[in-house]
Amino acid sequence: MDLFKRRRFLVEIILLCVRWYCKYGISYRDLAEMMQERGTNVNPSTIFRWVQRYAPEIERRVRQYQGHRSGSWRVDETYVRVGGQWRYLFRAVDKHGRLIASMLSDRRNAGAAYRFLRKALRAVRDYPPSSITTDKLASYSKAILRFQDEGLLPKDVEHRTSKYMNNIIEADHGALKRVIRPTRGFQTMKTAARTLTGFEIMGMIRRGHCIQRKRRATGEICLVNKLFGLAA
Repeated sequence: MDLFKRRRFLVEIILLCVRWYCKYGISYRDLAEMMQERGTNVNPSTIFRWVQRYAPEIERRVRQYQGHRSGSWRVDETYVRVGGQWRYLFRAVDKHGRLIASMLSDRRNAGAAYRFLRKALRAVRDYPPSSITTDKLASYSKAILRFQDEGLLPKDVEHRTSKYMNNIIEADHGALKRVIRPTRGFQTMKTAARTLTGFEIMGMIRRGHCIQRKRRATGEICLVNKLFGLAA
């Protein structure tokens, strides 16, 4: 297929490396050694390029399989080191912990909150929120009011500021950080955003938060392969 044109490795090998890297929280070097034990000699830098190219593609193709999301949102941000500095990863899940959207930003202000909520609303346009729970960051209140003034959010959408109700996304931050840790930080915002997209999507698939995904790893493999026309 054109997407993998001029790649000297099989599509199945490429997707396996992207899945494993984004799923297990390992270094590129360790993954290259694991592939070598399976009889495939691939350079860590090659795996890096695969993740940069195909992790966002998996995210784009899996959207149609995300299914319903609850209207009760949990929104929060966590810190990610990029280029030696701390940046902000905005994230939203529903009350069941199912991913809605995420966005990396170098700022934590009303403009960034607005851009993130706009992305989240577009991601689940068929399932608009009935309530949005955040921390006490004032930027969220300003962004939500702006959406309501623009008619993009109903006036009756409830904005709650509750640390207790946001425990589910706080715990999810921890799971994501465990996968991020082996990277020891990212070099650029671009590479960080693409890699984090892969981490988020593989986490979602692994938890079974996609429709038509069977249980266990075999279901995950079938779904990812199906996205690229490799499975019946």
